Amino acid sequence: MSKPMLLETATGPLSGVVSVPGSKSIANRALVCAALADGLSTLRAVPSGDDTSAMVDCLRTLGVQIQQDGTTADVTGVAGQPVGGGVLNSRLAGTTSRFMTAVASLSAVPSLITGDEALCRRPMAALHDALTSLGAIVRPESVTGHLPVWVSGSDLAGGSVAIPGDVSSQYVTALMLIAPYLDGGLQIQLTSPLVSRPYVAITASVMSSFGVGGIAISDRSIGVEAGRYVGTAYDIEPDASSASYPCAAAAIVGGSVTVIGLLQDALQGDADFVEVLMNMGCAVVHEDTQTTVVGADELTGIEVDMGGMSDLVPTLAAVAIFASTPTRITGVGFIRHKESDRIGDLVEGLVSLGCDVTEEQDGLLIRPVAVENLVGTMLKTHDDHRLAMAWSLVALRVSGIVLDEPNVISKSWPEWWEVRSSLLATSGH
Repeated sequence: MSKPMLLETATGPLSGVVSVPGSKSIANRALVCAALADGLSTLRAVPSGDDTSAMVDCLRTLGVQIQQDGTTADVTGVAGQPVGGGVLNSRLAGTTSRFMTAVASLSAVPSLITGDEALCRRPMAALHDALTSLGAIVRPESVTGHLPVWVSGSDLAGGSVAIPGDVSSQYVTALMLIAPYLDGGLQIQLTSPLVSRPYVAITASVMSSFGVGGIAISDRSIGVEAGRYVGTAYDIEPDASSASYPCAAAAIVGGSVTVIGLLQDALQGDADFVEVLMNMGCAVVHEDTQTTVVGADELTGIEVDMGGMSDLVPTLAAVAIFASTPTRITGVGFIRHKESDRIGDLVEGLVSLGCDVTEEQDGLLIRPVAVENLVGTMLKTHDDHRLAMAWSLVALRVSGIVLDEPNVISKSWPEWWEVRSSLLATSGH
């Protein structure tokens, strides 16, 4: 538990230059590929957040040798044969828990996949059922479809497996990551439309970099051929999800913020968030090594399907409350089952500030309210780093906002409070 934090407001437009950590989405995929590979891999720009350190700790428990020096990690792969037998504590990391559940099924020795209480409440049944149908042994300790769960396999069948695509793309990615080591590879049949498709594309790209290419992705199926990962040197691009916060700060306060390493051709779908800000009136300047967002004199609301970058719904909501016209966010009903209920908890917090927000079946509607009518209050983070950082954006213009658990940001960007302070130091200059 951390002490509540009163958040400082900006005194004028920003003029900042920011570096963000490496992408945790890419890092966790690359760590799994390197762990299962033949030979040595060197990963550069590995982020320091809790999710990534949980992944590293779990892989070490499975017998993977990982040597870290700053943001570089040397990973000695286990050639598709994890040891098994340990406790794999995913903490609060949904990605880690789902990827490790799949990886543990490659070992004959059962591993216990567990995590913090909030993670154990999140649904896992679709992945457990899919692995069971492939021949894995999945035995929950208490509640079926939830952590903690014992998992083993070692002799999984390839072929075909069915799984819903509209609950979490992490289930699909978990299966993709182990698919090369299944006899005959794997055809993943999606029983419902795929959400967060850009994340599946990231998975395929990372797998290809480690020697498993030819992955076929369509609306209702994904095909992965049998193969082996090969140790390689891999550079992790800057985290586009983290970059959304300083970019949004420029939109909210005005002025400009430059993010080093955020490029137009990034693997991550979340890099497109700057285009959303441009549609609201901001100017965006793409250069060879960086991207700059310049705030608008007046932000206008938009209607946007955020299904492809659903982690940034709280970020967009923080911007939208300062727009002069309504914003409707659609296509994200599934984010109710993230670290928090990212629709219900977000709406509850915004309403407590005096915002005019309506929860809808697949998103939310935000209507304009004069800034002077918004009132700071204690806001709950609900163990969710994305909510905490979104509240920190609202607080750039609304005084009196207090966060109940500010340290939850360590999940993805432990340095955010220092970065936010450095941006505030440029405001009004």
